[in-house]
Amino acid sequence: MTLDLGFDARELLRKLGGSSIAKFARNKTVFAQGDDADSVYLLLQGRIKVLVLSEQGKEVATGIVAPGQFFGDGCLVGEQTRGATTIAMQDCVVATIPSVRLIETLRAQPDFAELFVRHLLLRNRRIEEDLLDQLFNCSEKRLARLLLRLAEFDQGREPQPIEPHISQETLAEMIGTTRSRVSYFMNKFRKLGLISYDRTIEVHPARLSAVLQDRSERFS
Repeated sequence: MTLDLGFDARELLRKLGGSSIAKFARNKTVFAQGDDADSVYLLLQGRIKVLVLSEQGKEVATGIVAPGQFFGDGCLVGEQTRGATTIAMQDCVVATIPSVRLIETLRAQPDFAELFVRHLLLRNRRIEEDLLDQLFNCSEKRLARLLLRLAEFDQGREPQPIEPHISQETLAEMIGTTRSRVSYFMNKFRKLGLISYDRTIEVHPARLSAVLQDRSERFS
């Protein structure tokens, strides 16, 4: 298996040493908000949803972890407890890397340190893009952008089907709108030929990208 940054995951774990691999069935929690933070995780297979619970008890999906991505790395900068909950959206295989061991490896292996820093920079850039998306785009454009991302269109690969475990409710949480609005836009996208779906969602990137480029009120 290869990381999205072009690094072989199994080889990486061999170099790290001290890591463990576990399987998580669908809907199982990898770690919960408030748990002790002493390890970093690497997703080898499946998808994981990141949830944050506010003081008022509102739960919001803030992201999705894809295979080849690290998560739970806040412990590397002093995070004592987890600031979010991570839940398997489908059967997952996850590597757990003790934070102490990871820090040692970052110091001793410049190639890995470069890889890891690149991973963090790409993720930070995506967070900034998400913030701008929330501030300046209508919910329809936010949905279009999210569908393109989930289809891995933004990584230069052929678009992949979006699996049914990514529900309309999850999509709604991630773009900050209601499930009924997502359902409305999905039906609209399908009628316009921007997507097609039966069991999985098939994205037509060139057509769906037009939603993001359109500056008129037609898509608002």
